[in-house]
Amino acid sequence: MIQCFFCSQNLKEIDYKEPELLKRFVSGQAKIIDPQHSAICAKHQRALAQAIKRARFLALLPYVRK
Repeated sequence: MIQCFFCSQNLKEIDYKEPELLKRFVSGQAKIIDPQHSAICAKHQRALAQAIKRARFLALLPYVRK
């Protein structure tokens, strides 16, 4: 089984102010990637989704790609 990226890096908190890290988990259509495809545990998937949504609200990440 593949270990979660955030668990393996010992990251306690997912920061919404790091758009480069968050872009890894967003598809080409600016959708949040499914946890089965990104190999993220449920705890970090919830935190990642919240961070992506906050980054979108502050215009650090796009809502839609053109």
